Amino acid sequence: MTDNIRTYTREDEATTEEETQAEQGEKEQCPECGGRLISDTEHAETVCQDCGLVVEEDEIDRGPEWRAFDAAEKDEKSRVGAPTTNMMHDQGLSTNIGWQDKDAYGRSLSSRQRQKMQRLRTWNERFRTRDSKERNLKQALGEIDRMASALGLPENVRETASVIYRRALEEDLLPGRSIEGVATSSLYAAARQAGTPRSLDEISAVSRVDKMELTRTYRYIIRELGLEVKPADPEHYVPRFVSDLDLSDETERMARELLDSAREEGVHSGKSPVGLAAAAVYAAALLTNEKVTQNDVSEVASISEVTIRNRYKELLEASDSAAPA
Repeated sequence: MTDNIRTYTREDEATTEEETQAEQGEKEQCPECGGRLISDTEHAETVCQDCGLVVEEDEIDRGPEWRAFDAAEKDEKSRVGAPTTNMMHDQGLSTNIGWQDKDAYGRSLSSRQRQKMQRLRTWNERFRTRDSKERNLKQALGEIDRMASALGLPENVRETASVIYRRALEEDLLPGRSIEGVATSSLYAAARQAGTPRSLDEISAVSRVDKMELTRTYRYIIRELGLEVKPADPEHYVPRFVSDLDLSDETERMARELLDSAREEGVHSGKSPVGLAAAAVYAAALLTNEKVTQNDVSEVASISEVTIRNRYKELLEASDSAAPA
């Protein structure tokens, strides 16, 4: 009896394997002509190589969204999860527990579960910042993100500022200086490198350090890290001032022309780029019959009305001198 049962079981397994192989064979062969099936990834279809019959369509592309042309590039681009970023102290590789006390279905957790999640968040934060260096980096990158948001700076500036701060931390430039000071200096340098500069007054207004400490730390960071930061160009400030004052494109074009004429006449030398940009916008608004006051420009540019009056007269004189007779 036992032998019969064992024999039946083996025969049954053999039959199942034959059926599976037959099904796989059917999937690999064309149901019409028996030809070989191939996958057309461009059209997301499975077609017969011989008769062209479309067996399956609208297939899901389970491959990566990028292309690689050699093994090294494939290994570099291969990834799982979200991309890494320098704007987080752990580059976004660790787990983060959300602050919402809700489950996967959006339902509120019970009191006991909320207490449990709070303990898990506490331990998670402790594991994410294991030493003083990581705690330092976490605080600084949080400051950079806060100030960049207040100043309306794009993500590429935040990323560059994070890299500059990481370099300063690795080269041991922080002893004797505050975290906020180095973080603010990194953001100021990154904004100037990206061509979206902010004035020292604007930076210090959202920072937790004063202007004197900011300038001193900025010069130190630039010198020690060997950063190449070009002098601020007044034209980089013009689009933002024009946008904040809701002026026309014609005014922006005129302001750029005034600054070009001033550069040719040497008016830029020794002058604040913010003051020149604000004066150029004000002068261009007058020339294009736009309604704007010196007080409006002063509030947007964070400079005094006296500076605007002095600079805009110099710009108009330079423009008259550069004009052909």
